[in-house]
Amino acid sequence: MDEIVFWLLPLLMALLVGILCPVMGTLLVTQRRVLQANLISHAVLPGLAVSVAFGFDPAVGGVISGILGSLLAERLQRSSKLNEEAVINTVLAGFLGLGVLLIPLLGLRLDLEALLFGDLLTVGWLDIGRVLVACLAVALLLGTRYRQLVYLGVDPEGAAAAGLPVRGLRLAMSAVTAAVIVSAMAAVGVILVIGLLCAPVLPGLRRVKSLRAAMVQAAVVGLALSGGGFLLALPLNLPPGPLIGVACVVLLCPLARRST
Repeated sequence: MDEIVFWLLPLLMALLVGILCPVMGTLLVTQRRVLQANLISHAVLPGLAVSVAFGFDPAVGGVISGILGSLLAERLQRSSKLNEEAVINTVLAGFLGLGVLLIPLLGLRLDLEALLFGDLLTVGWLDIGRVLVACLAVALLLGTRYRQLVYLGVDPEGAAAAGLPVRGLRLAMSAVTAAVIVSAMAAVGVILVIGLLCAPVLPGLRRVKSLRAAMVQAAVVGLALSGGGFLLALPLNLPPGPLIGVACVVLLCPLARRST
Protein backbone atom coordinates (compact mmCIF):
# COMPACT_ATOMS: atom_id res chain seq x y z
CA MET A 1 0.00 0.00 0.00
CA ASP A 2 2.81 2.42 0.91
CA GLU A 3 4.51 1.75 -2.42
CA ILE A 4 1.30 2.54 -4.32
CA VAL A 5 0.93 5.82 -2.43
CA PHE A 6 4.59 6.59 -3.15
CA TRP A 7 3.87 6.62 -6.91
CA LEU A 8 0.32 7.96 -6.80
CA LEU A 9 1.11 11.14 -4.88
CA PRO A 10 3.73 12.40 -7.39
CA LEU A 11 1.43 11.51 -10.29
CA LEU A 12 -1.49 13.30 -8.65
CA MET A 13 0.73 16.30 -8.03
CA ALA A 14 1.89 16.33 -11.66
CA LEU A 15 -1.70 16.18 -12.92
CA LEU A 16 -2.95 18.93 -10.60
CA VAL A 17 -0.07 21.25 -11.45
CA GLY A 18 -0.50 20.40 -15.13
CA ILE A 19 -4.04 21.79 -14.96
CA LEU A 20 -3.52 24.66 -12.52
CA CYS A 21 -0.49 26.33 -14.12
CA PRO A 22 -1.89 26.57 -17.68
CA VAL A 23 -5.21 27.95 -16.39
CA MET A 24 -3.39 30.72 -14.54
CA GLY A 25 -0.94 31.03 -17.40
CA THR A 26 -3.78 31.75 -19.85
CA LEU A 27 -4.78 34.71 -17.73
CA LEU A 28 -1.17 35.92 -17.53
CA VAL A 29 -0.57 35.61 -21.28
CA THR A 30 -3.80 37.40 -22.23
CA GLN A 31 -3.08 40.12 -19.65
CA ARG A 32 0.52 40.45 -20.91
CA ARG A 33 1.80 39.73 -17.39
CA VAL A 34 4.18 36.86 -18.17
CA LEU A 35 7.30 38.89 -17.41
CA GLN A 36 5.77 39.85 -14.07
CA ALA A 37 5.08 36.17 -13.38
CA ASN A 38 8.71 35.35 -14.17
CA LEU A 39 9.75 37.97 -11.62
CA ILE A 40 7.43 36.46 -9.01
CA SER A 41 8.79 32.96 -9.65
CA HIS A 42 12.26 34.18 -8.66
CA ALA A 43 11.14 36.60 -5.95
CA VAL A 44 9.55 33.86 -3.82
CA LEU A 45 12.97 32.48 -2.82
CA PRO A 46 13.82 34.97 -0.01
CA GLY A 47 10.42 34.41 1.58
CA LEU A 48 10.87 30.66 1.42
CA ALA A 49 14.25 30.92 3.14
CA VAL A 50 13.02 33.24 5.91
CA SER A 51 9.94 31.09 6.55
CA VAL A 52 12.00 27.93 6.92
CA ALA A 53 14.44 29.72 9.24
CA PHE A 54 11.66 30.87 11.59
CA GLY A 55 9.53 27.76 11.39
CA PHE A 56 6.64 29.10 9.30
CA ASP A 57 4.96 27.48 6.32
CA PRO A 58 7.28 28.22 3.36
CA ALA A 59 4.27 28.78 1.12
CA VAL A 60 3.19 31.81 3.18
CA GLY A 61 6.63 33.40 3.07
CA GLY A 62 6.99 32.64 -0.62
CA VAL A 63 3.69 34.30 -1.51
CA ILE A 64 4.51 37.40 0.56
CA SER A 65 7.98 37.66 -0.96
CA GLY A 66 6.63 37.21 -4.48
CA ILE A 67 4.06 39.97 -3.98
CA LEU A 68 6.72 42.30 -2.54
CA GLY A 69 8.94 41.71 -5.56
CA SER A 70 6.08 42.47 -7.91
CA LEU A 71 5.08 45.62 -6.01
CA LEU A 72 8.68 46.86 -5.90
CA ALA A 73 9.10 46.44 -9.65
CA GLU A 74 5.83 48.25 -10.39
CA ARG A 75 6.72 51.04 -7.96
CA LEU A 76 10.16 51.56 -9.48
CA GLN A 77 8.83 51.51 -13.01
CA ARG A 78 5.94 53.87 -12.26
CA SER A 79 7.88 56.42 -10.18
CA SER A 80 11.05 56.62 -12.26
CA LYS A 81 9.59 55.92 -15.73
CA LEU A 82 12.37 53.41 -16.34
CA ASN A 83 12.08 50.67 -18.94
CA GLU A 84 9.68 48.04 -17.59
CA GLU A 85 11.63 45.00 -18.79
CA ALA A 86 14.91 46.35 -17.41
CA VAL A 87 13.35 47.07 -14.01
CA ILE A 88 11.64 43.68 -13.76
CA ASN A 89 14.78 41.76 -14.70
CA THR A 90 16.89 43.76 -12.26
CA VAL A 91 14.48 43.16 -9.37
CA LEU A 92 14.27 39.49 -10.40
CA ALA A 93 18.04 39.10 -10.18
CA GLY A 94 18.16 40.96 -6.87
CA PHE A 95 15.50 38.84 -5.16
CA LEU A 96 16.99 35.61 -6.50
CA GLY A 97 20.44 36.66 -5.28
CA LEU A 98 19.01 37.62 -1.88
CA GLY A 99 17.32 34.24 -1.57
CA VAL A 100 20.52 32.37 -2.37
CA LEU A 101 22.48 34.51 0.11
CA LEU A 102 19.95 33.99 2.91
CA ILE A 103 20.38 30.22 2.84
CA PRO A 104 23.96 30.23 4.22
CA LEU A 105 23.44 33.42 6.25
CA LEU A 106 20.53 31.85 8.14
CA GLY A 107 22.34 28.52 8.44
CA LEU A 108 19.69 26.64 6.49
CA ARG A 109 20.02 23.19 5.04
CA LEU A 110 17.89 23.46 1.94
CA ASP A 111 18.08 21.48 -1.26
CA LEU A 112 18.50 24.45 -3.57
CA GLU A 113 18.29 22.24 -6.66
CA ALA A 114 14.90 20.88 -5.56
CA LEU A 115 13.65 24.42 -4.87
CA LEU A 116 14.72 25.68 -8.28
CA PHE A 117 13.88 22.65 -10.42
CA GLY A 118 11.43 20.60 -8.35
CA ASP A 119 11.46 17.04 -7.04
CA LEU A 120 8.17 15.27 -7.71
CA LEU A 121 9.25 12.04 -6.06
CA THR A 122 9.40 13.70 -2.63
CA VAL A 123 5.93 15.30 -2.59
CA GLY A 124 3.57 14.67 0.29
CA TRP A 125 0.00 15.44 1.25
CA LEU A 126 1.00 18.92 2.40
CA ASP A 127 2.17 19.72 -1.14
CA ILE A 128 -1.13 18.42 -2.52
CA GLY A 129 -2.96 20.63 -0.03
CA ARG A 130 -1.04 23.72 -1.20
CA VAL A 131 -2.01 23.02 -4.81
CA LEU A 132 -5.67 22.67 -3.82
CA VAL A 133 -5.51 26.00 -1.95
CA ALA A 134 -3.98 27.62 -5.04
CA CYS A 135 -6.75 26.07 -7.17
CA LEU A 136 -9.31 27.63 -4.83
CA ALA A 137 -7.57 31.02 -5.11
CA VAL A 138 -7.66 30.86 -8.93
CA ALA A 139 -11.31 29.79 -8.91
CA LEU A 140 -12.18 32.64 -6.53
CA LEU A 141 -10.38 35.21 -8.69
CA LEU A 142 -12.07 34.02 -11.88
CA GLY A 143 -15.44 33.55 -10.26
CA THR A 144 -15.58 37.07 -8.85
CA ARG A 145 -13.61 39.11 -11.41
CA TYR A 146 -13.89 37.24 -14.70
CA ARG A 147 -15.59 39.98 -16.74
CA GLN A 148 -13.30 42.67 -15.37
CA LEU A 149 -10.23 40.59 -16.18
CA VAL A 150 -11.45 40.01 -19.74
CA TYR A 151 -12.00 43.75 -20.17
CA LEU A 152 -8.57 44.52 -18.71
CA GLY A 153 -6.91 42.04 -21.04
CA VAL A 154 -8.62 43.39 -24.16
CA ASP A 155 -8.33 47.11 -23.42
CA PRO A 156 -6.23 48.10 -20.37
CA GLU A 157 -6.58 51.84 -21.01
CA GLY A 158 -10.31 51.54 -21.57
CA ALA A 159 -10.65 49.51 -18.36
CA ALA A 160 -8.90 52.25 -16.41
CA ALA A 161 -11.04 54.95 -18.04
CA ALA A 162 -14.18 52.98 -17.21
CA GLY A 163 -13.27 53.08 -13.53
CA LEU A 164 -12.21 49.47 -13.09
CA PRO A 165 -9.85 48.91 -10.13
CA VAL A 166 -6.89 48.12 -12.39
CA ARG A 167 -4.23 48.28 -9.67
CA GLY A 168 -6.35 46.13 -7.36
CA LEU A 169 -6.93 43.56 -10.08
CA ARG A 170 -3.23 43.38 -10.87
CA LEU A 171 -2.36 43.05 -7.19
CA ALA A 172 -4.86 40.20 -6.87
CA MET A 173 -3.33 38.55 -9.92
CA SER A 174 0.15 38.88 -8.42
CA ALA A 175 -1.01 37.26 -5.17
CA VAL A 176 -2.72 34.37 -6.94
CA THR A 177 0.25 33.93 -9.29
CA ALA A 178 2.59 33.71 -6.31
CA ALA A 179 0.32 31.10 -4.70
CA VAL A 180 0.30 29.04 -7.91
CA ILE A 181 4.07 29.24 -8.29
CA VAL A 182 4.75 28.26 -4.68
CA SER A 183 2.28 25.37 -4.87
CA ALA A 184 3.93 24.09 -8.07
CA MET A 185 7.40 24.35 -6.52
CA ALA A 186 7.53 20.68 -5.50
CA ALA A 187 6.68 19.58 -9.05
CA VAL A 188 8.73 21.78 -11.36
CA GLY A 189 10.53 24.23 -9.06
CA VAL A 190 10.31 28.01 -9.01
CA ILE A 191 12.44 28.35 -12.16
CA LEU A 192 10.86 25.84 -14.54
CA VAL A 193 7.29 26.71 -13.55
CA ILE A 194 7.24 29.57 -16.07
CA GLY A 195 7.36 27.01 -18.90
CA LEU A 196 4.28 25.22 -17.60
CA LEU A 197 2.52 28.56 -17.17
CA CYS A 198 3.12 29.60 -20.79
CA ALA A 199 3.76 26.71 -23.19
CA PRO A 200 0.35 24.96 -22.94
CA VAL A 201 -1.40 28.27 -23.60
CA LEU A 202 0.27 29.18 -26.89
CA PRO A 203 -0.59 26.41 -29.42
CA GLY A 204 -4.34 27.05 -29.61
CA LEU A 205 -4.69 30.59 -28.30
CA ARG A 206 -5.57 32.11 -31.69
CA ARG A 207 -8.23 29.51 -32.44
CA VAL A 208 -10.40 30.00 -29.36
CA LYS A 209 -13.15 32.58 -29.03
CA SER A 210 -13.22 33.13 -25.28
CA LEU A 211 -10.94 33.19 -22.27
CA ARG A 212 -12.77 30.19 -20.78
CA ALA A 213 -12.19 28.12 -23.93
CA ALA A 214 -8.52 29.09 -23.93
CA MET A 215 -8.18 27.99 -20.30
CA VAL A 216 -9.83 24.63 -20.93
CA GLN A 217 -7.65 23.97 -23.96
CA ALA A 218 -4.47 25.00 -22.12
CA ALA A 219 -5.40 22.79 -19.15
CA VAL A 220 -5.78 19.75 -21.43
CA VAL A 221 -2.38 20.39 -23.02
CA GLY A 222 -0.77 21.04 -19.64
CA LEU A 223 -2.25 17.85 -18.24
CA ALA A 224 -0.70 15.87 -21.08
CA LEU A 225 2.66 17.61 -20.71
CA SER A 226 2.94 17.26 -16.95
CA GLY A 227 1.49 13.76 -16.61
CA GLY A 228 3.30 12.49 -19.69
CA GLY A 229 6.58 14.05 -18.58
CA PHE A 230 6.33 12.37 -15.18
CA LEU A 231 5.46 8.94 -16.60
CA LEU A 232 8.28 9.21 -19.16
CA ALA A 233 10.79 10.23 -16.50
CA LEU A 234 10.26 7.05 -14.48
CA PRO A 235 11.55 4.47 -16.98
CA LEU A 236 14.30 6.84 -18.14
CA ASN A 237 15.38 7.45 -14.53
CA LEU A 238 15.40 11.21 -15.10
CA PRO A 239 14.17 14.08 -12.88
CA PRO A 240 10.55 14.82 -13.90
CA GLY A 241 10.68 18.61 -13.45
CA PRO A 242 13.44 19.33 -15.99
CA LEU A 243 11.94 16.78 -18.38
CA ILE A 244 8.60 18.61 -18.24
CA GLY A 245 10.48 21.86 -18.91
CA VAL A 246 12.09 20.36 -22.02
CA ALA A 247 8.71 19.02 -23.16
CA CYS A 248 7.33 22.58 -23.00
CA VAL A 249 9.95 23.74 -25.51
CA VAL A 250 9.38 20.72 -27.77
CA LEU A 251 5.66 21.57 -27.82
CA LEU A 252 6.40 24.96 -29.36
CA CYS A 253 8.72 23.73 -32.14
CA PRO A 254 5.89 22.84 -34.60
CA LEU A 255 4.51 26.38 -34.14
CA ALA A 256 7.81 27.82 -35.38
CA ARG A 257 7.73 25.64 -38.50
CA ARG A 258 4.12 26.60 -39.16
CA SER A 259 4.86 30.33 -39.08
CA THR A 260 7.76 30.17 -41.56
